[in-house]
Amino acid sequence: MMRRWLWSTGAWLEHRLGLKDSVWPMMRHPVPRGANWWYVFGSATMTLLIIQIVTGICLALVYVPSPDQAFESLEYLNYHQYMGWFLRALHYWAATGMVCMLFVHLTQVFLFGAFKYPRELTWIVGVGLLACTLFMGFSGQVLRWDQDAYWGVGVGASMAGRVPIIGPQVVELLLGGTQIGAPTLSRFFALHVFVVPGLLISLLVLHLYLVLRKGISEPPVPGKPVDPKTYEAEYEEKLKGGEPFFPDSMWRDAIFSFLTILVAVGVAAYLGPYGPRSVPDPTLIQANPRPDWYFLWLFALLALSPPEAETFIMLVLPVLLFGILIVIPFVSNTGERSWRRRPIAVLSVISVFVTFVVLTYLGFTSPWSPEMEAWSATTVPENMIQWTPDLKKPEDKHTLSPVQLQGAVVLQNKNCRNCHALDGKGGHRGPDLTDVATRLTRDELIRQVIQGGGNMPAYGKQLKPAEVDALVDFLGTLRPKDQPGARSSASLSP
Repeated sequence: MMRRWLWSTGAWLEHRLGLKDSVWPMMRHPVPRGANWWYVFGSATMTLLIIQIVTGICLALVYVPSPDQAFESLEYLNYHQYMGWFLRALHYWAATGMVCMLFVHLTQVFLFGAFKYPRELTWIVGVGLLACTLFMGFSGQVLRWDQDAYWGVGVGASMAGRVPIIGPQVVELLLGGTQIGAPTLSRFFALHVFVVPGLLISLLVLHLYLVLRKGISEPPVPGKPVDPKTYEAEYEEKLKGGEPFFPDSMWRDAIFSFLTILVAVGVAAYLGPYGPRSVPDPTLIQANPRPDWYFLWLFALLALSPPEAETFIMLVLPVLLFGILIVIPFVSNTGERSWRRRPIAVLSVISVFVTFVVLTYLGFTSPWSPEMEAWSATTVPENMIQWTPDLKKPEDKHTLSPVQLQGAVVLQNKNCRNCHALDGKGGHRGPDLTDVATRLTRDELIRQVIQGGGNMPAYGKQLKPAEVDALVDFLGTLRPKDQPGARSSASLSP
């Protein structure tokens, strides 16, 4: 009776859905013989994405995208909601695994020359999937709404703000205003939960369609180059002696995906969830924020490079790297596919991997962190409060005005010295302020303090207007007595 009911139900669904005529041919599509375990990373990546979607939906039922409740809702998930800690852990570690698998898959495709004719578009869509995955990781860090999240979104806004012409508009669109606040968290929640996943799934569907349309690349053979005039005919001939994806090839994907799930579940159960670490507050002297591991290389690069290189690293370098990935199939879409005959490709992969590992290690163990005791242990140099530069009478020395002295106190008490040095003493995350008045005008100083920029968060909500004025008045005195202060471009025009 049960078998008859199941059979009739299946026949009813098949009559209306037509799965046998649509899905079954896709499952049985032929693949080249010899497609071995090197071809399983794409399926594992998709499996981890499914875990992300399922756990993300469950987390969204409890998470509150509000600055005053986001941190508490994550703490509730960690310590009060039944299995909430495991959901958060599985979501985070599956995301980590997805990034790793995507990089491995991308490397395998590159070394096997699978980006060459006629699969150029398949590769480009894969690069788009990489960009979406990395943004999902960044926006997920912001949703933790802890100290790392606050600094991370500040750096992200600084990168967006350096876009020529439309930079300020992009920042306001991203943050929902000029400062990090409630609209910022709301927008990143919408991006992380709706916008980017929708784009990612759309690109994934297109990627799978292209895989079915152009097929997976056969294992590369040294000495057998790709010739667009003959390749497709040769590939069709190979498929005649190929094997169906289901079940001959699918079982390898299924086994490896199952092992991937076991590893993700095991790591999540053993290590637990990541964060949140502390309530976001840029004035906390215990702050030592760092991005998640896949952005530590950029963090280290910014910290190690001179300030003049910031704009290039933030704005140009990411575009350049993704641009290189996109043009690869057009620059090298014919010729040898085997990595044994492509030493430049192998050397490029090794160089990128070593650079990434070294910079990531430096990001973990960076010696350039702020001096967390500089606000109390390192006082403002005495010579900076004993005289005010006067170009007309440099020999006349006098103490600072009461407002300027108050600004020196603000600089000290608000922990600015943790990130900024005076006469080389203090933190080194930000630029040395010894001669800041020769670089920035008063208006620029006010804007930097209130709105932030570079790696510096906005302090508009942490300082009172009178404190900002006093701080800027003091900073305006920080220049050699024989040099004039910075002037705006408007004052220099005839």
